Amino acid sequence: MATINRPSGDLELGPRGDGRVGRELELPVLENLGFDSQFGPYYLGFWNVAAFVSGGIFTFIWLAVMASQVNWNPLAFAKYFVVLQVDPPSTVYGLSFPPLAEGGWWLIATFFLTVSILCWYMHIYTRARAIGIKPYLAYGFTGAIILYLVIYIIRPMWMADWSEAPAHGIKALLDWTNNVSVRYGNFYYNPFHMLSIFFLLGSTLLLAMHAATIVALEKYAAHEEWNEIQAPGTGTERAQLLWRWCMGFNANAYSIHLWAFWFAWLCGVTGAIGVFFTGPDFVNNWYQWGVEAGINFPDLLPPGSGQ
Repeated sequence: MATINRPSGDLELGPRGDGRVGRELELPVLENLGFDSQFGPYYLGFWNVAAFVSGGIFTFIWLAVMASQVNWNPLAFAKYFVVLQVDPPSTVYGLSFPPLAEGGWWLIATFFLTVSILCWYMHIYTRARAIGIKPYLAYGFTGAIILYLVIYIIRPMWMADWSEAPAHGIKALLDWTNNVSVRYGNFYYNPFHMLSIFFLLGSTLLLAMHAATIVALEKYAAHEEWNEIQAPGTGTERAQLLWRWCMGFNANAYSIHLWAFWFAWLCGVTGAIGVFFTGPDFVNNWYQWGVEAGINFPDLLPPGSGQ
């Protein structure tokens, strides 16, 4: 059996000496849900531990602050959980550190959330390198990381105001999205937002079409793509024929995943660009930008209004 060259500096924290914790379990019910029947074990390395510890600190602060807002009443906490939030500092504090009750908890929580996300990226990257595969899962994760960093860190620091970042909460994030659009002239006219939505819908379309094709050919073992990719008469070849006859071009088992990867990755990146360019330093009104760019009609009074 080939040995795995593990990267230096990644602590082997599992009880077995190889970093793994837990035992593999066979759960046949998972196959009915589209998963493999084996569950576990986990690899527990330095980056994984760091991600869970920092993420746990963020979660504790987030939940504790919201619980304090309802006087630690568990029923009220459950009832209002969706609308509770940890707010960033107000605009009067700029980028300074405010009192804990006035945004300090948000800054501390955001710090640990950022550390957790970056450590999880390193965990994915180092595990891919350790088992000898290309770290494309980590590369794909960077699309979400870039969007997160722009929204929570880069854009507020560029505008010298932590209040430009969203609060930590379910409804709070949706409110922030709506409020930014209203404040800066409607995000629908932001060209990078248009691209982001295009890649979002495009990636769902590509992945749905790909999944439907493979599931339709499961009786020909098309789900074992790598073993079939060059063999004649297989499910993979039939899938490629279907795409060529129906779509007019051949998306093979490799290229369809590249298409899906780039569509999904660019969804986050183009969204990040659109958010960053929203503000007084760049575009203060996307509706007016659309008028000046010739993609929207200016506001005109109706005929016969007398003006």
